[in-house]
Amino acid sequence: MVPPILEYLAALTRRAMPDVEIELIDANVTDADADAIDADLVGISVMTTKVPWVYGFADELRARGKMVVMGGIHPTALPGEAAAHADSVVVGEAESVWADVLSDARSGMLKPFYYGERLPLDDMPLPLTGLLKGRYVFRALFTKRGCPYNCTFCSVKKFFGSQIRYRPIKKVVEEAEKCMGRVYFNGDDNIWGGDVSRAIEMFNALSTGSKKYWYGFGDLSTPQVADGDKLLKAARRSGLFSVWVGWETSSTDTLKAYHASAKQGKDREDAIRRIKDHGIEVILFVMLGARTEDADEFKRTIEVADKLGVGVHPALLTPLPGTDLYEEYKPYLLDDKGWEYYTGANAVFRHPQMTPEEMEEQFFSMSLSLLSRKRIFSHLFESRAGFPLTHMLTLIRDLRIRKAMHAAYDNWKLKLT
Repeated sequence: MVPPILEYLAALTRRAMPDVEIELIDANVTDADADAIDADLVGISVMTTKVPWVYGFADELRARGKMVVMGGIHPTALPGEAAAHADSVVVGEAESVWADVLSDARSGMLKPFYYGERLPLDDMPLPLTGLLKGRYVFRALFTKRGCPYNCTFCSVKKFFGSQIRYRPIKKVVEEAEKCMGRVYFNGDDNIWGGDVSRAIEMFNALSTGSKKYWYGFGDLSTPQVADGDKLLKAARRSGLFSVWVGWETSSTDTLKAYHASAKQGKDREDAIRRIKDHGIEVILFVMLGARTEDADEFKRTIEVADKLGVGVHPALLTPLPGTDLYEEYKPYLLDDKGWEYYTGANAVFRHPQMTPEEMEEQFFSMSLSLLSRKRIFSHLFESRAGFPLTHMLTLIRDLRIRKAMHAAYDNWKLKLT
């Protein structure tokens, strides 16, 4: 997937300083060599799992006299840590401060920290496309920011706020038409949460353009509202073919401990059936290995998947910095597990009933069971939207994940020997 943050920042840069040269590098797919970087200012957006590499790369750049600015989720959560490896850190959203960062860098007056405000999203520029090198399948857009839920494992509310801010529907449709391919990703944290009437209006507006298909993340409570069927019908008509929903856990007690019950609604199993009845594929996000759960939760996850006829995207519970869960689990974090282990496939805290190796073995065993060819092909036609294009992409996605999971399991076993 094209990393949208780079193209949005490029658009903000072009708006603030039309005369500057811009180069975008996705270090996930392109080698980044500090000696080959010819720039006055290097901006790096940082996710937690990439922190060790980013800090080392930034140190190399600064040793060569390059100015480095860091931003993103991780530097916002731990700005002091990031500041040791950057000339400046952008904390929070960049739109309100990026022009100042560029101006100060040009004049040699870069500040140590810039604190972004949560602005209305009326004036967001379209992403600046065409600058990234790499073989990509999907593009991504966003239509809103903010979340009213209080899930302890999530940093969205702390980063974007509790009030949902919406982009103008006209702008969303324009971006979908001009910048997105036949199949794209909606990067909202909840594609239909918040103002249901607005969601229906947006889906209807997206239906009027050229036929495109898309997928995204959603809660399970919204489809249960009075206009739930109207919402799902509009979403399907707009091209929604797959939704990834936060099931989180089968344990009621753990859901309450996560403060995640509200987004499940009264009957989350019925919500899943209703979504599927509208021809939309459902994939459950599940987090496993909470200190309040035992090893049987891994088995229950497979039972839920088979009972509801859905795919599952599992992860080991990972207390990410900036979340309430991180503060809660701090006393139990493993000292030998750096940020590169915070991927969702590694045990990073002590569990009262399982060793880290036992948790990881359970995770891989369950994941490979969920990714059996039989299950992949049985779930393939759960969605009736966008055949055959979306089904081909879904199959490619699942088979690649399966291959990657087998490789990860083999590497894990090697490390134990």
